[in-house]
Order: sequence, then structure tokens, then C-alpha cells
Amino acid sequence: MKSFKRLLSLLLVISMVLSLAGCKKATETNNSTLFKPGKYIGEGKGINGTVKVEVTVTEDEITDIKVLEHNETPGVSDLAINDLPLQIIEAQGLGIDTVAGATMSSNAILEAVGQALEKAGANIEALKEKTAGKDSPSATVTEKQADVVVIGGGGAGLAAAVSAHQNGASVIVLEKMPRVGGNTMISGASYNAVDPKRQEAQGIEDSVDKHFQQTYEGGDKLGNPELIRILVDNAYPTIEWLESMGMEFKDTLHTVLGGLWPRAHAPVEPLGTGFINTYMNYIKENNTEMEVLVNTEATELIMENNKVIGVKAKSPDGELILKSNNGVIIATGGFAGNVEMRDEYNKNWPSLTNLKTTNHPGATGDGLAMAKAIGANLIDMEQIQLLPMGDPNTGSLSGNIEQGVENRIFVNKSGNRFVDEGARRDVMTKALFEQENSFMWVILDSHSYPTGDVRNHFNESIDELVTEGRAYKADTLEDLAKQIGINPENLVEAVNKFNSCVETGKTDEFGRTLYQFKIDTAPFYAGARVPTVHHTMGGIQINTSAQVLDNNGKVIPGLYAAGEVTGGIHGTNRLGGNALADISVFGKIAGENAAKNNQ
Repeated sequence: MKSFKRLLSLLLVISMVLSLAGCKKATETNNSTLFKPGKYIGEGKGINGTVKVEVTVTEDEITDIKVLEHNETPGVSDLAINDLPLQIIEAQGLGIDTVAGATMSSNAILEAVGQALEKAGANIEALKEKTAGKDSPSATVTEKQADVVVIGGGGAGLAAAVSAHQNGASVIVLEKMPRVGGNTMISGASYNAVDPKRQEAQGIEDSVDKHFQQTYEGGDKLGNPELIRILVDNAYPTIEWLESMGMEFKDTLHTVLGGLWPRAHAPVEPLGTGFINTYMNYIKENNTEMEVLVNTEATELIMENNKVIGVKAKSPDGELILKSNNGVIIATGGFAGNVEMRDEYNKNWPSLTNLKTTNHPGATGDGLAMAKAIGANLIDMEQIQLLPMGDPNTGSLSGNIEQGVENRIFVNKSGNRFVDEGARRDVMTKALFEQENSFMWVILDSHSYPTGDVRNHFNESIDELVTEGRAYKADTLEDLAKQIGINPENLVEAVNKFNSCVETGKTDEFGRTLYQFKIDTAPFYAGARVPTVHHTMGGIQINTSAQVLDNNGKVIPGLYAAGEVTGGIHGTNRLGGNALADISVFGKIAGENAAKNNQ
């Protein structure tokens, strides 16, 4: 019995010793350092190449993050580049939401910081669970008032805001995304307008009537002729309006994909930054009478006595009630980014469920839903435009190597041409769907890129695209064909036939009539493209004053709309280059009329 007691006591002692040792080990583990102090470099893959960061850590804290190198798109990626490092430091972790509209840039930063912290010996999975703390939204309701409230901070909304202020109104702009710009910011920014001075310098004959006819017939005569006439008559005066505020356009005009004529103006600043910067510079100069609220989502139009008098919205700080003295302008863009909605209305294409889009993430049709809820009439909703120019991985227009319609051809996976490359966008896209894997190559030569640092319409140099594997370069067509895996003989024959038509000026077998240079001067280039959802021609019905009409064709007092959220202008097919003209012209008209509204 005594022996048993001695054994039991010994076991208890051993158990206590082991327990103490375990506690000591646990304590040591909990007090262990999180990082090996120092500075570490990490890299991540962004939309335009590598993003490189430097992360500084102490034993238990991330103290600094610097973005050393990146080629991300100006304006689009700014919030990710500037804000994400601060959020990571605040959270002391990697469980940070990506910035809406800059997802790939955000992921690149998170990947780069994660790689750097891994070098510092961090537990990456544990860091991914740490998120930036946010105060819960206030339960209070904040009220604001202005003469004009604009829903949407893209090109149409900002044009309307500036125009309204120029006509004497105080203005509040609501933008649900973390930044202004919308689709305008990431567009190729080609703007169609008949411009005698610039066009005559290039030997281009044009007229406003021709622009009208091509727009009307290009949409199969479904567009409202009165709205189209407003568009083409005011396209160039609106360019002059933009120039009066400091915006600059290049002197040389071009034919944009599906534009049908060389009347497209290219801004000096890349992408759509010229438009957005012009408007925002004006707004900043007049900030006592103009306010822009980002991260603020409009949810409902406020009606009183059958008139729109304001907007309900939500922000990180709680609910907002925005009262308008004169009018509310809807400029929220289309619904190409809303898969469910485009599937609901699509009648003209194969399933759009799995197609990517060129649009920014905010293009989800919110304005259409708000307008419909108060009886606004929606027209042409089934008219959804696809482009044959999507990036195979993202659906975006970035990486598109073409510089103008006249100087490139499309070939399929066999190396054969299959369509008139100067045709309407729907014609080209339908032809692309009939090719193997709905896939094509854009082929051009050094006429488009005299040097490797020449940039496309998305501010990407051809050398950068080749380095990143998004374009291919060769000194011969045969070598180019081998690089991209197509039949060399077919490619050479396709180019030779094209060059023959350039020489003779004759219409080719596909009906092509737009030519400028032969494809005959090395280096030769190729870029891959697929169909992508681009523009929704349907939307809110408006009159020539940009007033919203109800289901009975009557004006809804106090409500205006402009831009892609509207329908009735482009018919079945929008001409390339007409969107920037549309949003600018009708944004300006909506702002002016809303400012003067006395209904």
C-alpha cells in the first residue's frame, strides 16, 4: 500500500513538472517575436506588370510599406497604391478588402507585402485573419441640401455637375465607389466629333450629316433621331467646352474600332484621365458650392407631390438624405457588370453568363432600378453591345495593341482573316463567335509602333506588352506565326491579300474599305483578343432636354438622366467613339437644365 502511495506521489510530481514545463513553453511561444526586424522586398503581379514593395518591420510590428515600382494605370490604381499599405499597417495584417475598381492592383500589393513578410519569418495565414477595424455605421441620419444632386461620379455625372454649377447651381455628387471616374477613367477615351480644322489637315472629308447618318443607320434606325441630332450637333461644341476648362486633345484624329469613320479625338492625357481631371480641377476650384461624396451609394429617389426632390443614400458613416432644390440627375452608367441583369434582358446573343466585361465593378444598373421604381420608362434594354477586343484573362480593353482601324487585321487560330475589320462592332463580334474558341489575333507592324516606347490607347508601350507576354514581336511574319502557334503560310497569304487591297484601294472579299498602310515593315506584332461585354444601349428614356419620361411618355418633374444609364440614342449598336461624346453632350445638357428647373 505504501509503495502504491509513493508511486502515486511520484506520478503527481512528474505530472506537475511536465505541466509547468508546458506552461513555460506556451508562454515562450506566445511571447515569441512576430518578425525578424529589418526591411524586406516583395513582388506581386499587377494588371500591367510587377508591383514591388519594401516592408519595414520590428520584432512585433509592421512599421512602414513603400510601393517602390509599378506600372499600374494612373487614376485607376491610385487608391490601391496609396491606401492599401496604410490599411495593412493599421490592421497589422493582410485581411484587407481589395479596392473596388482596382482589384488586380490591390491583389498585387497584398501579394507583394505577403511575400516580403514571409521573408521576415511571419505566419502569413495568421496575418490574413487580421483585418482593419471599422467603427459601426452611425444610426443617425444626416441631411444635406443642394440645388442639384447628381448620382454617379463618372464622365456623365461630373459633366452634369460642372454644367449645373456653371448655370448657377450648388451641387452634390454621390459616387458609390471609392473614387470618381467610372468607365470613363478606364476607357480608351476616343471621342467622335466632326472637326473641320483637324480633319482637313489630315485630308479627311466629313460632315455632321454623315455622323448622324452613320449613327442612325449603325443602330439599325432604332435610335431616336431627335436625340441623335442633339448628339452630333453638339459633339464638337462640347469639345470646345472641355478645352475651355483646360482639357487638351491631340491634333491627329483616328478611326476607333467600330467607329466607321476617322473622327475620333484622343485626349493628351492617358485613358479617360483627361476628362475626369478636367472636371475635378473645376470642382476643387469651386468646392464651396460643389461637394463630391465617394463611398456613398444612392438607394432611393425621394418623391413629393409626384416630383423628385431628393435622394436617400448610405455611406460608411450612416444614412444620408440629400434634398435637391431644383433637380436630381441620374448618371450611374449601364449594367454590363451585372451578370444577372444582362442575362435577364439579353435576347440577341448566346449566353452572357460566363463572359467577362470591359466595365468597372460599379456598372451594375443601380440607377435603372431606382428610376424604374418610381415609374420611369426603360427602353431598348435587350440591346447589349459586345466587343471582339477583350483581354482573354480579364475581359478588359487593356493590352489591345491596335492604334487605328486602318492598319491592322484580325486572324483566327488558323491564321486566316474572317471579317471586315472596319465593320460594326456587332458584326465583328458575331463573326468572332464563329471562330475556334471565339479567339483571334490582331496583326500589325511598325507603322503602328515606329519605336518600342510608343503607347497604345491604354497607356501601355508595345515593349511593355511584349515583355509581359501580352503581345508578341518578330522580324518576319513566319516567325510571328510560329510564336503564336498559327499556320505561317496562311498568315503570310492573309497579309499579302490585305496589302494588295491597300495598293489598289479596292474593297476586299470581306467588304473592307478602310486602309492606310501596308503591313510590310518589321517588326511585326500580334495580340490575342476574345469577345467581351462592353456597353448597354438600353436604359432610362429621356427627351432632348435630358428629362426622364415615365411609362406614359410624360416628364417626371425634377428628374434628369445622362450617359449610359439612358436608352434610345444608339439603337441596336453604338458606334465606337460615340460614348464619350454621348456622356459629355448629354451630361452638359442635363446639368444646365437641372440647374434651371423651376418645376
